[in-house]
Amino acid sequence: MAKPKSMSSLALLARPWLVLAQNEREKYKSKLEEAFGLPNCCGAIDGTHSIMALPTIQTSDDWCDLEDNYSMLLQGIVDHEMRFLDIVTGWPGGMMVSRLLKCSGFFKLCEGGQRLNENVRTLSGGVEIREYLVGGVGYPLLPWLITPYESNGLPASISAFNAVHGAAKSLAVKAFTQLKGTWRILYKVMWRLPSIILVCCLLHNIRIDSGDILQPDVALSGHHDSGYGEQCCRKVDPLGKTMRDILVKQLLHSKQTAAPK
Repeated sequence: MAKPKSMSSLALLARPWLVLAQNEREKYKSKLEEAFGLPNCCGAIDGTHSIMALPTIQTSDDWCDLEDNYSMLLQGIVDHEMRFLDIVTGWPGGMMVSRLLKCSGFFKLCEGGQRLNENVRTLSGGVEIREYLVGGVGYPLLPWLITPYESNGLPASISAFNAVHGAAKSLAVKAFTQLKGTWRILYKVMWRLPSIILVCCLLHNIRIDSGDILQPDVALSGHHDSGYGEQCCRKVDPLGKTMRDILVKQLLHSKQTAAPK
């Protein structure tokens, strides 16, 4: 399988705008908890396909995805304002997002304790919860990546958690929808696409930082990855399962505490 084009020089240029900033993380967490009631949450993660054109002299099944399109996969982590904190791109669209995650530098840093491993939060009853992201069913359930519960007929407390989780995860969905709806240049040839994606993510962040509002004539599709079904990942880390159960209890406790006497 082809490997992503190196973007080291562009990544260096991007650093002031595109980084999971340590000094800003507490603000992100506070805003996310205020909006969704998820304590110590650092952001949302998702993936999307960028449909591309291969040069006429080059054809490769590596780049043909499950929808028979030539595409490149982009993984992004966003904050409470849909600002990109981390991106990974350059990998073939036929990959599952769970595999792209595992191939990313961010995954290796998290597994090595160098990301999302500070400022443990103590909840009611003395229970501790670490920093984490929220992601969809295409991702593994890990101590630092919380996915929703699957199955029908769930208890009310778990259904409530899934609703809150889905609302928080939608930040990444909306960010990708805005990115692809605004920067139509993303639909380009393969060898330029990683650099174009990075620049568009930077411009997306700069637009948010500047307080720019999308013009009403910018057409945004209903979903950033329309036509692509989400492939479920069945990997469950026991510590991730414990973390998720703690969050369910915390949300229920917060709801009961806030209820009028």
